[in-house]
Parts: sequence; C-alpha cells; structure tokens
Amino acid sequence: MRKHYHQAKFLLSCPSLKGCPPDEGYEVIFAGRSNAGKSSAINTLTLQNKLAKVSRTPGRTQHLVFFELDKDRRLVDFPGYGYAKVPERVKAKWHEDMNEYFNKRDCLRGTVLVMDVRHPLKPFDQMMLDWCHSINLPTQIILTKSDKLKKGASNNTYLKVRNQIKKYPYVDVQLFSSLKKQGLEILWTRLDTFFGYVD
Repeated sequence: MRKHYHQAKFLLSCPSLKGCPPDEGYEVIFAGRSNAGKSSAINTLTLQNKLAKVSRTPGRTQHLVFFELDKDRRLVDFPGYGYAKVPERVKAKWHEDMNEYFNKRDCLRGTVLVMDVRHPLKPFDQMMLDWCHSINLPTQIILTKSDKLKKGASNNTYLKVRNQIKKYPYVDVQLFSSLKKQGLEILWTRLDTFFGYVD
C-alpha cells in the first residue's frame, strides 16, 4: 500500500481558479468524461470509499475539487464532461476554466485521463490530450471498467489506444478496474513520478 495516497483528504472545492490553493507544490489532475469512473478511480487509488463522491447522475461535479496528500501535493478532480445535463453556458465555462488552468497553473505536474474502456478517445479525450501535449505534460490514460469486458476485448482496446497515442511522447496507457483493483500498482507508480516521490 502507498501510505501517502491512503492519507488523502478533502481540501476544498471551487468554481474557478480564483479559489484554488496557492500555485505551489505539486498538482495532478483527474479528468474524464462524465460516467467514465473518475470518482471511483480516485477512491480506489486512495483506498478510501467516500473521498470522491460517486454520483448516479453523470456530470454532478461542476467544480474543481482538491484533495490533499500532504502540504505540498494535491489531487485535483476536474468537472466531468459529456453526458452532463447542464446548460451550454455551464459547459462553456468548464472549457474556459480548464484552458485557464492548463495555461496558468505552474504547479501542474501530470494528468490522469480517465476513459471508459468501452468508449475510449472521444472528442473530449482528444482535446485533453492535445492540451497536455501542448505543454509537454506527462499523462497517464486509465481505461476504466475493464472488468466489464472479456480479457481479450479489453486487451484489444488497450493495444488500439496505445497505437493511437504513439505521437504523444509523454503519454502512457493502462487498463484499470476499480472493482477488481486492476492496474492499481501501475497507477501508483506513475503518480509517484508525477508527485516527485521518485526521481
């Protein structure tokens, strides 16, 4: 078990960069389409059941939610996008906030891009990859809900996505299942590099 992830705790939630913690230390964002399993992934990697709120209504997270690992390191849960039944003006604001965050947040050290293994690389995912690539930001794609597919099918999707991201030098991909804890060690190891726990 990685103790530093298990000790994660809720820090704050804010609708824009104005309310964010000071721009210092290390931040790693979790981004993904609504219903991709982002909250479940955060709970799984921290070995907590209720740290990130899992909603049956996709798109409920409409703020930047910060979780503190220690005084210098934070996980950031980005608003979900895609299925959310919210006004277009709200979606436009999400887009604006994300763009501002990528361009102005100096403490950003990495991205975990969450995709449902059954629906990978949708337009929003591609947009996020392009943002990360534009600032050379290390990115870990986790293909969640891999338990929903047979092993052969999930592996085929993994290989397909891996082939499609070859043009991005700082991007890697893995299979992940919150239910079966599949891929947890791989994700921990990647996060350790993002957060500076290892050289």
